[in-house]
Amino acid sequence: MKHLSVARCLTLGILLSWFSLLHADPQLGSPAPEFKLQDQNGKWQQLKDYRGKWVALYFYPKDQTPGCTTQACEFRDNIFAFRDAGAVILGISVDDVESHKRFAEKHGLPFPILADPTKATAKEYGVLKKYFGTLEAARRDTFLIDPQGRVVKRYMDVDPKGHSEVVLKDIKELQKKAS
Repeated sequence: MKHLSVARCLTLGILLSWFSLLHADPQLGSPAPEFKLQDQNGKWQQLKDYRGKWVALYFYPKDQTPGCTTQACEFRDNIFAFRDAGAVILGISVDDVESHKRFAEKHGLPFPILADPTKATAKEYGVLKKYFGTLEAARRDTFLIDPQGRVVKRYMDVDPKGHSEVVLKDIKELQKKAS
């Protein structure tokens, strides 16, 4: 019986390891996980729609909170510099479309804010986090995705103040290296 328990434990361990590999965070150089989510206007957006462009894909915890507002507004304020660099900005949180609509309108956000109410995309990117013990929301992480759709940089638990400038600077540096 003891051998059976050890065998079961080994099997379970192997299965858990295999499962975790299937749901591992995106690694640098790997294809960014695809998604299909609605933006603040109810329009469906897919990552593949942005092939050929640099993508700053930023996850944030909650609409209308101080840090999330700072981060979104700084991306808004740099929108023309991102466009000049051939880059797009996409924000994602687990809030719903209506919440995003109010957030985008209140702060004049000129880029898609994507609703992930099922939390599937946040899980796929490895950013789902528990806050206050029970509330699940996206951690403040950003993924820089190249025009071929590969993850080339990940910023974890970012400080919202000044983050947009850091991402823009990195895009420009990566573009120089690629040319």
